[in-house]
Amino acid sequence: MREKQMEGKGMGKWIKVGNKDEIPVNGAKVIVVEDTPIAVFRVGDEEFYAIEDTCTHDEASLSEGWFADQYVIECPRHGAWFDIRTGKALRMPAVYPIRTFAVKIEGDEVFVEWTPPEETEESWGITERD
Repeated sequence: MREKQMEGKGMGKWIKVGNKDEIPVNGAKVIVVEDTPIAVFRVGDEEFYAIEDTCTHDEASLSEGWFADQYVIECPRHGAWFDIRTGKALRMPAVYPIRTFAVKIEGDEVFVEWTPPEETEESWGITERD
């Protein structure tokens, strides 16, 4: 478990995902918080990362994709790649990142820090036009 994963932004609330053994090694478990699907990925035995489970290109479930590399998930619909550690879009057709969430482990329990979208500081540099 990396230190950065355990640091929360201090703005959200911690939501229990479940126990570590409920998340398959090199797989994911999805929870829904306030209508937002969150995929919690387990890389190896002890690394956990959480992302919004919706591709920014075409709204496919990223947890239904597959690992293209150790920390890279491939969208099952059109093949976009995302880094599950940072949310960065790595391959077209996606150009916008996905939201990430802090993860913490307490004993065998896994938690994600939930912050509603309107409270996030990230705007991705997008400006709406009429």
